[in-house]
Parts: sequence; C-alpha cells; structure tokens
Amino acid sequence: MAWYGIVFGCVGMFFLLLTVWDVIPKYFERRREEQRREDLRREEQRNDDKRRREDERTRMLREAESSQAIVQLAKEKSVGFPWLAKAYADYYHLLDLRAADSLARKGHPAYKAAEAIREQAGRRRAAEEAYRVLKYQLAYYENLFPWLVEFKGEDLDDLIRQTIERKETDKEVDGEPDDPAKKWLAQAEWDKLPTAKKFQMALDRYWQKPKSKWEIGRDYERYVGYLYEKDGYAVHYHGIIEGFDDLGRDLICTGKGKVDIVQCKRWSAEKLIHEKHIFQLYGSVIAYGIDNHGAKASARFVTSTKLSERATQFAKVLGIRVDQEFAPKPYPSIKCNVARKDGEKIYHLPFDQQYDTTVIEPKRGECYVETVAEAERLGFRRAFRWRGEQT
Repeated sequence: MAWYGIVFGCVGMFFLLLTVWDVIPKYFERRREEQRREDLRREEQRNDDKRRREDERTRMLREAESSQAIVQLAKEKSVGFPWLAKAYADYYHLLDLRAADSLARKGHPAYKAAEAIREQAGRRRAAEEAYRVLKYQLAYYENLFPWLVEFKGEDLDDLIRQTIERKETDKEVDGEPDDPAKKWLAQAEWDKLPTAKKFQMALDRYWQKPKSKWEIGRDYERYVGYLYEKDGYAVHYHGIIEGFDDLGRDLICTGKGKVDIVQCKRWSAEKLIHEKHIFQLYGSVIAYGIDNHGAKASARFVTSTKLSERATQFAKVLGIRVDQEFAPKPYPSIKCNVARKDGEKIYHLPFDQQYDTTVIEPKRGECYVETVAEAERLGFRRAFRWRGEQT
C-alpha cells in the first residue's frame, strides 16, 4: 500500500506545481499593471502641475501685456493703431501655422499642403496688418468727419462717376454734348417721340428708378430747398455743388432778414442721428460767421429719421432747430428760369447740368412746374447745357 501513497503524493505535488505555475505569473502581471497605473497617475499629476504653472505664467504675461497694450493704444490712437493691427496679424498667422503643423503631423502627413499653408500664412500676415491699419484709420476719420458714414454701402464705381460728373459741370465743353435726357430713353423713343413727350418720359423715369444713397440724399436736399424757396428764401445748394467740401452745410438759405444753415439727412428709419452730426452742424455755423465777417446764422437739422437722446439734448442746448421724421413728398421739380442777359426763358430738368445752380425768383416770372407741357405752355424751352450766367 506504500506505493499508493507515493503515487498519490506525486500526483498531488504535480497539480500543486501546475497551480503555482499558473498563479505566480498572474500575480506578477497584476503587480506590473498596478505599478504602470501608479506611474501613469503620477505622470498625469506632474503634467497637471506643469499645466497649472504654465497657465499661471500665461495669465500673468497676459495681464502684463494688457497693461502695456492700453498704454500703447493710447499712444497710437491717432496714427492708425499699428500695434493692434500687428497683434491681429500675428494671431491669424499663428492660427495658420497651427493648421500647417496639424497637416504635417497627422497619421498620413500632407507635407506639400502644410508648406503651402505656411507660405500663404506669411502673405496673409502682411495683408491682415495692412487691412487692420486701414480699418482703424477709417473708423478714426469717420469720427472726425461724420459725413463720411453716408457713403458706406455705396458702389465705388458709382461714387467715382458722381465725382467726375460733378467736376465736369464746372468745365466748358467744345462742341455739342449729348443731351442727358438720352440716358432715360431708348434711341427709338428719342428719335420718334415729340419733344415735350420724350422729355416728360425721361423725367418720369428719373423719379421712378432706384437710386444710390448719394442720389437719395441729393433729392432730399433739393426737396427741403424747394420748401425754403417756396417760402421766399434764396437757396444755395451748397452740399450738392461743393460735394466733399460742403463743411456740413447742405443748404444756405437767405431771406426774411436771416440766414439758415441746413443739414439734411435722409437715412433709413432704424438709424439714429448721433451728437457728432449736431457738433458738425454747429461748428459749420460758427465757421460761416467767421468766413462772412461775423454774419449771424441759425442752424437747422432736417432728417427722415430720429435723433438719439443725447443728440437731442445737445441740439437743444446749442439752439439748433431739429425736424425729425421729415419725409419728402412729390413736388414740382422743373425749374423755369429767365436769363438776365437776354430774357430767354429756359426750363431745367433735375438731371440737367445747371439745375442746382439755377435760382428761382418768382418776382422775375420764374417758377417751379410739374410737367414739361406746362413749362412749354408758359413759353419756356428746354436747356441742357450751360451757356453763361442765366440767373
């Protein structure tokens, strides 16, 4: 029976060895896993500490840079804000470089695309800086010269055309120029329609066509000027005639022993007139007195929209008369003028060259009428080219 014991003992020892052989590796594997997790935890802790230190350092640097930026902006306010423009350009440049790095480091690197972005980033940096400088300069100029905001949204080609046309009205032209009424008519209409009918058609289309902001403002000034003329004033359409050199005086209205300096703003209803426009008008009235040997003038602000509360307060304190939400209405727009030199009777349509320089004096038999037929019945003929002083 002894050999049975030996056999069972050997079998037991065999199974014990098998068990130990299986358990010991698992034990060491668990130990290694626990150590690895501990190492990862410590590494994460170190990284967190490092990030906190970097964040704190970055925060302190930003605070220092912000303080410097305020000082720098104060110094550069009137010279185009180059520091701020450069800061914006550097920021976008870094964004571009980051995009390039991500392309170069991704799983399947795009080295050519990354290099192309880096090249473009350099060009964009310079362009961004120049753009920002011009943007801040424009905002600064708009604050100094409030009338500039009226040209926002205008088509550049249209502004250039208006400027050229305004200059050309001051020049004599050799030969007979094209009649401006042709702009509103087809060639067949121009060739076949009777004179009165084709000029009336051109006038109707002038009023019906969509207009630029500048043209809308011009027609608004003409309407307000017409109301003054109707009330017995002599009106100089300073804003239309002088253009950019009007100094904030759209109309200079003289009559009844006084002078009114009028600024007209036909803006959309959602826009407000701010105090800077009131200041400009007030300053223009003061300048008028200086330029005219102490002549007294009153200020009037006429607008299709509203003034801000602050602008209203300043207008009241400065003695500026304000007409808000003053909408234009249809009015007789044909000017019938009698030439001083020879008494020739001529009528001017709104698109004619000397329309805005023609002064209507009812005492001399001059008037405004609504239709071409009415002007011709009164003995006036059409003129579209200036041939000397007619007023």
